[in-house]
Amino acid sequence: MMIRIGTRGSHLARTQSTTVASKLEKLGHEVELVIIKTAGDQSTATSFGDIGPQGVFVREIEQALLEKVVDIAVHSYKDLPTQSPNELTIAAVPTRLDAADALVMRKDAATNDNQELPIAPDTKIGTASVRRQAWIKHLRPDITVEPTRGNVPTRIGRLREGFDGVVLAAAGLQRLKASTLDDVPSLDLEDAIVKRILPDVFVPAPAQGALAVQCRNADTKLLNILQILDDVDTRRCICAERILLERVEGGCDLAFGAYATSDKSFDGGFQLIALLEHNGKLLRSKARGTDPVTLAGPVWQTFARRLK
Repeated sequence: MMIRIGTRGSHLARTQSTTVASKLEKLGHEVELVIIKTAGDQSTATSFGDIGPQGVFVREIEQALLEKVVDIAVHSYKDLPTQSPNELTIAAVPTRLDAADALVMRKDAATNDNQELPIAPDTKIGTASVRRQAWIKHLRPDITVEPTRGNVPTRIGRLREGFDGVVLAAAGLQRLKASTLDDVPSLDLEDAIVKRILPDVFVPAPAQGALAVQCRNADTKLLNILQILDDVDTRRCICAERILLERVEGGCDLAFGAYATSDKSFDGGFQLIALLEHNGKLLRSKARGTDPVTLAGPVWQTFARRLK
């Protein structure tokens, strides 16, 4: 079967789509990547909150699905709005990579004095994410945070343009390092140090590190093919995080993080932790149980009591 995959044109987006394409090829299918430029890609805003409402990186791709220009779409799951067209569904959620953020620093700015953000005082960190900006300001008020956008190599290049560090998704770095695309530039990390930031402290964006493989509800043949790519535990954890995102009516302009993962303190258990900035304060909520989806309720209830 020939399967046309809709994807953004960045190196990371094409790497993610190629990962899915390779799995489909191993199942005996032909694949073609169809590059689609989104409103988010065309925006020159330096902060994600200034680009527009959630969904600016996926709307054109979803429209291509609806118009049958492509058969499936591969998204960074965290880019998807909580509500998509009723005709579309998430057919598969592959196994998630590391959901954590990573701090990429110049070597002369790194320090071991602070385990959460091990960068020297009075330095400058770049990120376009409102969530990352808020977490940094609360953890390290001595640090200057300035917005910066661009693909991963471009943001790493900011270390030569006056920034002491940039915060990136660890999964993005991992995927680009392992990319099989011929035109992916090597990540210039020779003079940099990369430190993973603990996700239970620096809580990631909902669905960070995960992919969403989307198709039309009516394509039952494709739905059956894509099921083999689905990881049940990853899907359940992402579902829990996005339930919370919908409850807080989150978008690009909201400092909110949620992270569900297996809980090693007991067999078959999960933990869901969430962090929300409200009136200049960080509100934290956490719950444990055997089903991550059911944990969204008690985590939200804790927020609801404190937001009154």
